[in-house]
Amino acid sequence: MIRKIARQIIEARGYAVAEAENGEEALAKCGASMPDLIMLDWDMPIMTGIEFLAKLRAVESAKQPKVVFCTTHSSAMDIHKAIDVGADEFVTKPFTEESLLAKLRNIGAA
Repeated sequence: MIRKIARQIIEARGYAVAEAENGEEALAKCGASMPDLIMLDWDMPIMTGIEFLAKLRAVESAKQPKVVFCTTHSSAMDIHKAIDVGADEFVTKPFTEESLLAKLRNIGAA
């Protein structure tokens, strides 16, 4: 349900949305065409969101996407870990449209 809501909010802002079932699939999609924005879940099969983000940020590319972690992990330690690895913003589930839009505005993606 959260993915569906996030998709509607992002698409309403003019983004084309592609989904990946896991971090490995997401990384492969980014290799084919680097997106402008990534909404990233912490808990994904095969490769966690943190592992995905570390690998994404290590990719040499002329374009680095904005990354918003969208997760239930909300401790200060988790937030700092995500930011240290390369997240641009962090929103905890459940979120409202207003809170997500505020995060997107913070990084110039809304």
